[in-house]
Amino acid sequence: MDVESFVKQVGARTMRGIALTVADLIRSGAIPIGTQLPPVRELAEAFGVSPATISGAWKQLRAFRMVSGGGRTGTWVRGDQTAMRPSRYEDFANYGENVLADLRFVTPDPALLPDPQKALKQAHLAKNLHSYVRETIAQELKDVVTKDWPYKKCAFTAVNGGYDGLYTALQMVVAPGATVAIEDPTTLRVFDILEKLGARTIGVECDSQGPIPESLASALEHRPAAFVYQPGSHSLTGMRVSPTRLNQMRKLLSSTTTALIEMDGMAGLANARPLSLGTAYPERTVHIRTFSKSLGTDFRLAVLSSSEKLADQIQANRNFREGWTSRFLQRAAATLLTDPESLRQVAHARKIYAQRRDALVEALAERGIKVSGEDALCIWLPVADQQYALVTLAARGIAVQPGSRFQVTPRAHIRVATSIEVGQIETIADALAQAAATSDRVTSRA
Repeated sequence: MDVESFVKQVGARTMRGIALTVADLIRSGAIPIGTQLPPVRELAEAFGVSPATISGAWKQLRAFRMVSGGGRTGTWVRGDQTAMRPSRYEDFANYGENVLADLRFVTPDPALLPDPQKALKQAHLAKNLHSYVRETIAQELKDVVTKDWPYKKCAFTAVNGGYDGLYTALQMVVAPGATVAIEDPTTLRVFDILEKLGARTIGVECDSQGPIPESLASALEHRPAAFVYQPGSHSLTGMRVSPTRLNQMRKLLSSTTTALIEMDGMAGLANARPLSLGTAYPERTVHIRTFSKSLGTDFRLAVLSSSEKLADQIQANRNFREGWTSRFLQRAAATLLTDPESLRQVAHARKIYAQRRDALVEALAERGIKVSGEDALCIWLPVADQQYALVTLAARGIAVQPGSRFQVTPRAHIRVATSIEVGQIETIADALAQAAATSDRVTSRA
C-alpha cells in the first residue's frame, strides 16, 4: 500500500485516532488481510507526527491481533477482528476421531456430581428473588461460606465463576502496562486475562511448599500491582502452600502494597482447606473460591472476599453489566453445600478422583517415574522434550496438553488429566513413560 493513499484514507493524526481508523478500514475490507503496511518512518513523515505515534497505533492493533510483525520485517494485516480473544484457552489441537484417551481437559466427571434436583426445587425460596436490589451476595450463601472462610474482616461478593471473579478483581487493581506477578506454572486463563488487561507478567517459581521466597522477592523488586497464586491445592501440580511458606511470604510482602489475589478452584475436593494471606493483610487480599469442580460446571458461581472498599468498587463495576449473580443459583448452591446427601456425594467424588489419579501415579512409579502433589485432577509430568512427548503420545492415540501453555518460563512438561474414567491405565502409563524418557533422539536434539 502506498503512503499517499494510506494517509488519505486514514486522515486522523493521533495515536488512538490512527488505530481506530485503520481498524475500521481493515474490518470493512478497504485494507485487505495480508496487506503490508507502509514503513513507520515514512508514515510518520507523511502524517507529520513522530514515529512513536505510528508505532503506538500499531501496538494497539497488534494487541487485538489485527496486525502482526514489526521492525525490519514490516507490519502486516493479520485479521479483521475488533476484540481480543482468549487465544490460549481457545487454541486446542485437533486430534481427530481416532483418540484412545483424550486427557486434555480437567473437567469434573458428571457421574460424580451431586444431584441438583432438591436444591433446584428450593431455589425459588431465595430471599429478594426477582428484586432489583443489587446485593453483593445472597444471605443464604453468605451464611454458608462464612463458617469456614480462611480469614475474617472481609466483605463477600458472589460472582459468575472463578475466572469472572479473577477478571473482575484484576480490573480493579491493574492498570494497562502494570506488572503482575504470577506463580509459574499457572492456569491458562490467568495469561489470557492479563494479556487482555495489557499487563506485564513476571513468573514466581514454586516448589512443594508453594511460591519460592527468593523468586517472590525478585518479582517484588518490580513493584507488581498484584500477585496471583493458588494457596490451596494447585490445579496443575497438586501442591499447597505450607504454614512455614505462608509465613515467609507474609514477611516478604510486609513492606509492599501489592494486591494479593488467591484462587481456590478445588473447594470441596481438596483434603485440606487453603491458608490465606488475608489473615495478615485483609485490606489487600482477594480470595476466590469456585464451586464448579465440586458442584458442576454449570454452577457458574464463585464467592470472592475482599475489603469493603474494593467490594464497593467491584459492585459499581458490575452495575454496568449483570448487576448481581443469579439468586436462584446462589440459593441452590447454598443448599448443596449444606445438604447431608450432597455433601456425601462430594466426599465420594473426592475419594474417586484421588483413586483415579493415584492409579496412574502408581503405574508411573512402577516404570521409574515419580510424580508429586495430591488433590489435583491431573498430573504435571516433567518430560525430556515436550514436542517429542506430544508426538509420541499422539502416535499412540493419547491427547494431552503441552506444559509450555501454562508457564512463564517454559520447562519441558505435559499436563495429563485424570478426572474422567478412561481405563487402560497400563497402556496409558506405558505411553507416558515412553514420552517422558530421554531417548537417543531427545538427547541428540538437546
